[in-house]
Amino acid sequence: MTGNKRKNRKGQPAAAPYKKNDLVTVRIRDIAEGGEGIGRVESTDRNGQTAGYTLFVKDAVIGDIVQAQITKPGRSYAYARLYAISEPSPHRVQAPCPVYRSCGGCQLQALDYARQLAYKTGKVRSDLQRIGGFSPEELDRLVQPALAAPAPFHYRNKAQVPVGMVNGCPAAGFYAGRTHSIIPHTTCLLEQPSCHALLTTILSWMGQNKIPAYDEETGKGLVRHVLLRTGRSSGEILVCLIINGDHLPQERQLVEMLRETELGSAAGADAAGAGAAGPVSDGAAASGSAAPHLVGIVLNTNTARTNVILGQQDRILWGRDWIEDRLQLQEVTGLQDAQASLAFTPAGAPISFRISPHAFYQVNAEQTERLYSIAVSLAGLTGEETVWDLYCGVGTISLFMAQRAGRVCGVEIVPEAVENARQNALRSGISNAEFFVGKAEEVLPAQAALGARADVICIDPPRKGCDRRCLDTILQMSPQRVVYISCNPATLARDLKILREGGYRVEIVQPVDMFPQTVHVETCVLLVHNMSTEKFTVEYTPKDSSYMEKLTPNATYREIQEWM
Repeated sequence: MTGNKRKNRKGQPAAAPYKKNDLVTVRIRDIAEGGEGIGRVESTDRNGQTAGYTLFVKDAVIGDIVQAQITKPGRSYAYARLYAISEPSPHRVQAPCPVYRSCGGCQLQALDYARQLAYKTGKVRSDLQRIGGFSPEELDRLVQPALAAPAPFHYRNKAQVPVGMVNGCPAAGFYAGRTHSIIPHTTCLLEQPSCHALLTTILSWMGQNKIPAYDEETGKGLVRHVLLRTGRSSGEILVCLIINGDHLPQERQLVEMLRETELGSAAGADAAGAGAAGPVSDGAAASGSAAPHLVGIVLNTNTARTNVILGQQDRILWGRDWIEDRLQLQEVTGLQDAQASLAFTPAGAPISFRISPHAFYQVNAEQTERLYSIAVSLAGLTGEETVWDLYCGVGTISLFMAQRAGRVCGVEIVPEAVENARQNALRSGISNAEFFVGKAEEVLPAQAALGARADVICIDPPRKGCDRRCLDTILQMSPQRVVYISCNPATLARDLKILREGGYRVEIVQPVDMFPQTVHVETCVLLVHNMSTEKFTVEYTPKDSSYMEKLTPNATYREIQEWM
């Protein structure tokens, strides 16, 4: 099998125009999926051919003019490292994290927050055009500016921290970009401040008792990861140690040390506003936040030689194996109004959620309230509808929808999450929601075969997007509305293309910045069936009968507008 390789005049594969360690001056014009700055230069290869050549430059930001040192040359593109900044971008800021360049977590920390938002809006537009087949004119009408996060730092309620041995000592931190080499660092500016104290305690306990960290290459060692979950509204913290075994030496000592750890005050909202580049103060309490306090310590066993973090077996060392958090539905104004900013007003009673180590729960609780409130608003619920919520996790969207719908059915593959969802509904007094365990692409077709119907289907799939069987069943069931929440614009674009070809039209695309300082973006999309039952009567007196040639039966209001 042969690839598409650039050929020289003699028909032979062209040589790479640059070699390793060459220096190239380039202007950065975009950002790649992995966070590298993208620049393009004209090059002449060794055979005298001239062509455009793309560089992916780590640590460069949009607008920089840099000297890039080639690290991995190819025929039409190369990877490079930032050697020197010839002219900094007007959007470049000083990254506050000391390990920003070596850690692979925050790809955009050196880019000012307003430009991060513009990049994410552009990324959604680009993928919808390139993969989804949307025209620029459609995108101008449909895609709204990305919704800024109130707190660009210390927003994560979940930390999954790898543990390893560095220079013979236990260390916790994050993997360097594209590697499994641990960068020791316990004060991540995206995590809750209490994480540092808890990680420090665990590392101290490991050092005192000579407990080895897990080694991926040999499969030996004990402590693999530390998982920390924090409730924004409750302040509750759950510590879960993932180990290569089923018990720990000195378990009682670890429990006592963790229980005695000083956790400080609640993480604050960014005092300088959403455009600030720096971290927040530990002492600035966020609205609705409670002081952090430990409620449970859990041991999770994972003895498999795998990159999957959690194993299947849990054992409680102390307390309980869940935290509680609360989310509140918001009334949304300003959607689809280019002249207005989105505004959110609390509506109804908060809903309590119990979250176990295995359950899916969005990592940014404040933006989650906004994202899911947008989804409920776009669903257009009147109290009579049947809603199917696919990939429902612990029931966050389901229970929000249940406050406005007649009946809600949630589907989730993780049994613990479904049990959490059922308990969440019970404790919140919500009786019109039920939950099914299984894959969405299996449960939905099976229920449709039994006669299940849907007025609205909400989908919030993982990064790989929806399974084709799931999309085909949605098209078969033909709900009036589909609300698609996506964490990957590329798979979103792919799936929207299928739904549009199957009879749906896109009404609005609203990006939401759930993950400031990173390249990731969440997107909420409303699709309406072209044969929607939303019909209007329009009286019109024509000058002649030629208008009848373009008239179609059962036209929607938008189609009537366009026709007139």
